[in-house]
Amino acid sequence: MTDLILPTPGRRQLILGGAAALAGLGFAPTTAVARPASAPLAGTAAGVPNSRLHRWAADTWHSLDAMTAPATGLPADNIPESLAAGDRSGYTSPTNIGGYLWSTVVARELGIISRAEASRRMLRTVQTLEGMEHHEPSGMFYNWYDEETGDAIRVWPTSGDPVEPFVSSVDSGWLGAALLVVANADPVAGPRAKALFDKMRWDAFYNPGDGKDGHPVVRTGGLMHGGFFPYRDGRPGGTYQGTHIGGEKVWLTTHHYDTIVSETRITSYLGILTGQVPGRHYYAAYRTFPRGDCNNWNWQEMQPVGQTRTYLGVEVFEGAYTYRGMHIVPGWGGSMFEELMPAVFVPEETWAPNSWGVNHPLHVRAEREHGMEEAGYGYWGFSPASDPFDNYREYGVDALGMNPEGYFSDKEKTNYDAGFGDCRPGSNPNPKFGDGVVTPHASFLAMMFERGPATANLLKIEQKLGAYGKGGFFDAVAVKSGTIARRYLSLDQAMVMGALGNVLSKNVLRRAFSTPEVEAKLRPVIGIERFGAGIIE
Repeated sequence: MTDLILPTPGRRQLILGGAAALAGLGFAPTTAVARPASAPLAGTAAGVPNSRLHRWAADTWHSLDAMTAPATGLPADNIPESLAAGDRSGYTSPTNIGGYLWSTVVARELGIISRAEASRRMLRTVQTLEGMEHHEPSGMFYNWYDEETGDAIRVWPTSGDPVEPFVSSVDSGWLGAALLVVANADPVAGPRAKALFDKMRWDAFYNPGDGKDGHPVVRTGGLMHGGFFPYRDGRPGGTYQGTHIGGEKVWLTTHHYDTIVSETRITSYLGILTGQVPGRHYYAAYRTFPRGDCNNWNWQEMQPVGQTRTYLGVEVFEGAYTYRGMHIVPGWGGSMFEELMPAVFVPEETWAPNSWGVNHPLHVRAEREHGMEEAGYGYWGFSPASDPFDNYREYGVDALGMNPEGYFSDKEKTNYDAGFGDCRPGSNPNPKFGDGVVTPHASFLAMMFERGPATANLLKIEQKLGAYGKGGFFDAVAVKSGTIARRYLSLDQAMVMGALGNVLSKNVLRRAFSTPEVEAKLRPVIGIERFGAGIIE
C-alpha cells in the first residue's frame, strides 16, 4: 500500500480514491459473462412535477448564498441549519470555491438569479482568487483559506492547530473544472477565469511512473500524486522531495490516486485535455485490484472477475465485482460520489459507451437495490457526508468498494465480505443491516441516470423523514431512527445544483465543460475501453 497522507482535518478529497500503488502485478485473465446494461432511464417520477425540482434547486441555492461571504465571493465549507452568517465554518477549499462557481451558472440558467447578478458574483470570486496566495510555479491554490478574507489558513480555526500549506490534486481539479465552465459560460467573468485556468500545471501532480524521479512507485502510464507541500522546514511524513515541472522542489506525497472509479479522475481529465499529461495515464489506474490466487490478493472482500486488455500500450485488468446479478467496476469505497461526480461535467456514458455507459447505470441500480431490497431501508443513495451521529463519515455500499475496511451504509458499520473465491469463505456474505444513512446529494447525482426513482426517493426523504430545511435537503439522515445531520456542506449542495442543472437545463454544465475541443482530446482516450461490467446472463 502507498502511504495515505492527511495534511489537514479529514477531507473526503484525500480519503476517497486512496487505494494502493503496488508493483510486480501478475494479471490472471478471466472471462466475465455479461451483456451491456440498458440505457439510462428518462422522465420524472409520477406526480412529481419539474416545479418541485426547481424549488429544490432554489432552496439549495439559498444555502450556498448563505455560506458565501459577500466581500470575497468565497463560500464557507459548511453551515448549520440556521444559515446565519456568524455560523459559517470559517474555512473553505478550492473544491468549495469551484462548487460555488458552477452552482452560480446553474442558478442563472434556472432563473433563480439574473444573468447580471450571476456575472457579478462570479467576477467577485474570480477577482478574489487573483489576489489569493498560492503556489505560483504550478498556478495551484492551497487547500484551506478563510472565506471572509481570502487569506491562506496557517492555524486551524476550530482547534488552533498549525496548518502547513498543501496543494491537493483533486481539490485543484474541481476548481479547475469550475474555472473552465465559467470561461465558456460567462462573457464577463469568463476571460479572467480562463487566465487563471491557463496558469494551472496539471503535470505538477503527474508522476510518469518511470522510476526516474527517486520515488519507488513504478506504473506504466503514470499516476497522480495526492498533492504536495510547497515548502516545509522538515520532511513531512509520507512525502519525498522533487518536482515534475522543474524549478524549486516541493514535498510530493508518496500517496497516489490509483483507482478509476474515483472523483479524482477529473484531475486526470484536465491534464489530458490540456495536453500536459499523456492519454495513456488514464489506463494506469486500477479497475479492480488483480484477481490473484489463494496466496496473493486474497485479503480482498471479493475475488474480481475479468480479463486483461491493452489500451494505448498499457495492460489493464478489466476486473469487476459480482453483486446481485451484475458485474460492476467498484470504487474505493462504493459511493455515488466516486462513481458519478465527474459525469456532472463529462458525458462519460456517451463518450465511453462500453465502459461508463454500462457502469454508471449499474452502479445507480446497485445502490437503489441495496437500500430498497438487500438492506430494506426503504430509501437509498449513499455517499460521504455529514454524520447524523457525529461530524463526518464516508458512507457507501461496501460490496461496491475495494476498501477492505469498507464504506458502510448504516450507523452500525455492517461489513460485507463475500469471501475470496474457493480460497477463503466469506466472513459475512449475507449481512443484516441496521440504521441506514442516506445522503440526498447521492440521489441527485443518480437523477442523471434514473430520474424517476431518484426523484421519488428524494420526495420521501423530504416528506416522510423531514430531512429538509430552509436551505434544501439536510446533508444526511439515518432512516430508522430519523436522526438528521441538520447542516449543509457547500460541496454536497454544489453537487445537487450541478445535477439539477444538467437534468433541468439541457446539460448546462456538461455543455460548458465538454466543448468540441475538449471532446476531441478526451473522447478518443476514454471511448476505446470496454469494462468488465454488465448484467450476468
